[in-house]
Parts: sequence; structure tokens; C-alpha cells
Amino acid sequence: MALSKVWVHAELTPEGTVAPISLEILAKAREISDVVEVFTGGDGAAIAETVGKHGATKVLATGDISDKLQGVHVGAALAAAIEGGDAPDAVLLGTTYDGRDIAARLSVKLDKPVLTNNTDIDVADGIVVSTQIFGGTQIVKTKFAAGGPAIATFRPKSFVAEETGGAAAEVAELGLVDAGAAGAAKLLNRHVEETSGPKLDEAAVVVSGGRGLGEAGKFDMIEELAKMLKGAPGASRAIVDAGWVPYSYQVGQTGKVVKPTVYIAAGISGATQHMVGMKGSKNIVAINKDPEAPIFGIADLGIVGDVHKVLPKLIEALKAR
Repeated sequence: MALSKVWVHAELTPEGTVAPISLEILAKAREISDVVEVFTGGDGAAIAETVGKHGATKVLATGDISDKLQGVHVGAALAAAIEGGDAPDAVLLGTTYDGRDIAARLSVKLDKPVLTNNTDIDVADGIVVSTQIFGGTQIVKTKFAAGGPAIATFRPKSFVAEETGGAAAEVAELGLVDAGAAGAAKLLNRHVEETSGPKLDEAAVVVSGGRGLGEAGKFDMIEELAKMLKGAPGASRAIVDAGWVPYSYQVGQTGKVVKPTVYIAAGISGATQHMVGMKGSKNIVAINKDPEAPIFGIADLGIVGDVHKVLPKLIEALKAR
């Protein structure tokens, strides 16, 4: 069966564009619902064309609330709209800071359960979401039984974003309501981390380093190789926890989920936590001196060798081209 109507959170990037995770969820929403609409804490007209191309017919927009907390105001506005009779069968959001905040507040206001960190949704027999547990080795399927709307968040890269060629979506007002004491909070400043090259979760090539590098200074090889391949550097949790690189580099269950065309794992043994975040990559190249390293179990190409010898040779070969 198909749902009658689904709402998808159109999360905005610092640049004001629709976040990739929202476009991914829109692709799945089109499969399960006759009508797909989005809601956003921002200017609806600015994203109407983009979400229309991805299958949304309407944008419910609060207007500019860049100086306010998204979760507080969007959650309150959504609850008011739903209680006013404009209720979808499901509300789908990304497992992001704002997505989780909105979902949690909406859940409380509507007294409905929220299921988080999902990787799939099926509506053949009610609304059922799939969640990976035990490092992705098992999948739990949970059915919503409390009546609509079902509220669920999804991990990045769970679905593949794809345009449909639709026209710009209609823009409608998502009226702001009294959000209580929390609504008085003001956003005074915003810090955006400086980066160069493609973003880690959007790069076609990712080169990640792990504890096998030996010391923080050796991560320079990872960054150099990534730059030469026009890719992004990544890291295992072990060296993030050790303070070698920022958390924004972390690939894994508690970091970024990536699905590049090529993923190079250098000096990474392949803990389950890390593999959950990259095993969907199209081509996986593993470099490790331990032939029994778990990473070789999912690698398309395995190089048994010392990263301190393999990486310099690889960089040298690329420079010679």
C-alpha cells in the first residue's frame, strides 16, 4: 500500500541550500506515498525549485528563523499544524542535530513515539522501519502501532537522492506559534568549520587513516593522497579519540557515513564501528600489515603491507603521472 501523505524535513545547509540527507529521504518518500511535501525552518521560495525536482509538491515554510533555535520553533509549528487537522501519515527527518531535535519535540507535543537512526522504511503492512544494531550486523524492524503520524529519523546515505524533473513546489506558510520559554532563546553566533576540497560525506574518493599510521604527524600522508585524488581525508575513531584529527574527520557509526566511489582505508584494522560507516562504498581498498585484519573481509582490493612504505610509493607514482 502507499501512504496518503508524507512530510519530509528539508534541512538547510549554512549556505541556504537543501542538505543532501533531505534529498535522499525525499527519494524514499516518493516510493511510499502518493503525496510528498516538505517543511523547513527558513525561506520556502529559496528551495521550492530544488525540492520540486526531487518530487515534493509543497513547501511548508516558517520564513527566516536563522536567529532562533530550529528544533524549538519548527517542532512547535509542526505540532500546531498537525493538531489543526493537516496531518500526514508520517514525518521523516534526517538523523542530524536539528532533525533529532525537531523529532523529539514533535513527539512530546503530539504524544507519539519517535524511532531514530533508521536505514529503511516499508509500508506494505503498516509503517515499519529498519534499524541496524550491534554495529550493523543485525537489523531490527519496528512497526508503528500508535496511530499517525509516524515520526522517524534516518541515517545519511540510507537512500540515493534522484531528481524526478518535477516543477517548483508550491510554497505555503508554516505559521510560528508560541514556543514557550525555550522560544525566547536567540542564536547569537554561528561557527562554520573551514574546509578545503569536497566534503567528507559527499566526496567521490575518501582516504582514511587509522591507528596503524603510528603517530599524528603521519596523517599528512592521508591528506596529501586525498588531495591528489581530489577526495576527502577521513579517520577511524581511534585516532580521533587520540586527538590526532578533529571529530569532523571520523567515519563510522558515531561519525560520518560515507558511500564514495573509492574508499581507501590505510592502517585501519576494521572495527565493526568503522565498517558500518563505509561498507557501502563502491570500491574499497585496504592497506594493512596484518593479513588477518577484518577490513580485508569487505575490501575489493587488499594490500598486505606497511602503510609507511605503501602510501609514499603510491603518492610517488601519482606525482610521476
